[in-house]
Amino acid sequence: MTLAITRLTPAIGAVVENVSLSDLRDDAYAEIERALIEHQVLFFREQTLNPWQHRDFAARFGQLHIHPIYPSHPEVPEVMVLDTAVTDVTDNAIWHTDVTFTETPSMGGVLIARVLPDSGGDTLWSSTTAAYAALSPPMQRFLQGLTATHNILQSFPAERFGRSVEAEARLEKAKRNNPPVSHPVIRTHPVSGKKALFVQDGFTTHINELTAPESRALLAMLSAHSTRPEFTVRWKWRVGDVAFWDNRVTQHYAVDDYRPARRVMNRATIIGDRPV
Repeated sequence: MTLAITRLTPAIGAVVENVSLSDLRDDAYAEIERALIEHQVLFFREQTLNPWQHRDFAARFGQLHIHPIYPSHPEVPEVMVLDTAVTDVTDNAIWHTDVTFTETPSMGGVLIARVLPDSGGDTLWSSTTAAYAALSPPMQRFLQGLTATHNILQSFPAERFGRSVEAEARLEKAKRNNPPVSHPVIRTHPVSGKKALFVQDGFTTHINELTAPESRALLAMLSAHSTRPEFTVRWKWRVGDVAFWDNRVTQHYAVDDYRPARRVMNRATIIGDRPV
């Protein structure tokens, strides 16, 4: 098959049309993966994937991660449920890259809109390859070789995720199973070979080789730089829409502007490789 792809911005994002993700031929997966590497986030309008099909589609691209804190679908544990009526999801309203608190952070995420507010609730993605390329050569050289620590507690603090005995036990188990890890500040995409910034507000606590004041200043600069409008795309959801992003070279931000309305999203997370 040949996908109908429309680029959304020069830096990131494309809409894929005339395709049903619940009924794909085998050769379509390779074509989707090629498009993902080129555009970094793909959008598929008004799909009809049920949770089992959602899991199976994501699993064609790699082993799936089960989140240690967020709830899952009762019959499909690989599918996370982000329901604002039952779960605190305010940590999604910051620029972040998923599960970088693990040794092998996510290769990609597949997100489906299930329940949406009448307005608001958009999601933005930024290209960290575009952000890296826009840095001056001296800054690129300075960052190369630096490492940063990523910690699950940065986005899942006890005051918000340990409010009951059960929640506290779950958080303590997640902390034991996911001790802080170090990743390079600049990672190289394993397929495209492009370099990308790999620090973000969600889980990065500090740059290991710098003093605390230096680290805070540099992380603040890189955060502001990575999310400049020219590196981003903003998606206005419809129920059934699917977003598939390359988590290795992007950040995203779920806009929390719709309360007290409800928003329910499902996500399948594909395990990636160790960043280098």
